[in-house]
Amino acid sequence: MGPVSADLPVIDLASPDIAAATKSIRQALVDYGFLYVINHGIDDATMKSVYAESKKFFEQSMEEKMALEKNSSHRGYIRPDFEGFEADAGGKGDLLECFHIGSGKSQDVNQWPSAERFPSWKETMEKYYDCAMATSKKVMSLIALSLDLDAEFFQPDGSETILRPIHYSGNAMESKYGSDHGANAHTDYGMLTLLSTDGTPGLQICRDKDARPQLWEDVHHIQGALVVNIGDLLERWTNNVYRSTLHRVLMVGKERYSVAFFVWPSPDTMVTCIESCCSEANPPRYPPIRSDEYLEQRLTSTYKYK
Repeated sequence: MGPVSADLPVIDLASPDIAAATKSIRQALVDYGFLYVINHGIDDATMKSVYAESKKFFEQSMEEKMALEKNSSHRGYIRPDFEGFEADAGGKGDLLECFHIGSGKSQDVNQWPSAERFPSWKETMEKYYDCAMATSKKVMSLIALSLDLDAEFFQPDGSETILRPIHYSGNAMESKYGSDHGANAHTDYGMLTLLSTDGTPGLQICRDKDARPQLWEDVHHIQGALVVNIGDLLERWTNNVYRSTLHRVLMVGKERYSVAFFVWPSPDTMVTCIESCCSEANPPRYPPIRSDEYLEQRLTSTYKYK
């Protein structure tokens, strides 16, 4: 029997009924850790442009792409088989290639393809980045309200963010490992992830990460919607009330493009159990930790250097 379909809630970010949206997002994050958002503010033209630029970059030779290989600030090109050393793949890397563009878009830590060959790349990515940041603010505001916090509690303006165009070749045979996972089973480790896809299937979630055997559910594409999920840091912040859900991308014999946007709190944020998520009967499960310390721990465990 194949995977069942995940019946994820759809949240309308343009809805005037904030109370209903807040209630829906809380239920979604308790039950699934994943949801869709519509009327998110990223227009079709911007979407098309970012996919066109992404495709153009990934169609280059490996030698050309490796000229912008990820630097010590985790910005730039990441080749296939480099990241994602999860147990279910026996320590094998993911079969995706991607490009990281981070906070402080004009800072030297970001790397950019040649303006001569890619005249629209930087402008396109920066526009998408700004739109995704605005969408993140709307989502984080609803999440804050759902936790009985002030709408501005999570302060996305000062956050750490990564924009990540992704390409899956669709051909598992190209990997020296022969895995059928474009992205191995993992949880995201930040606060929030926004995901746009080209409609190619493959994304699956597993709501009970400790179950054996694991039950995987397909996340279907909804035209015009973004997929949203929370990461381990927000699960920790909410004392496991909201769930950071295990997910993966399977190779389906077809190329797949997507664009992820990862949101972290500002580096000096102290992540301490949110008051509405703990009680005498449910005390805090985790000690307080600074956001940047947690991020560094997770990055160190994810990436290996050769």
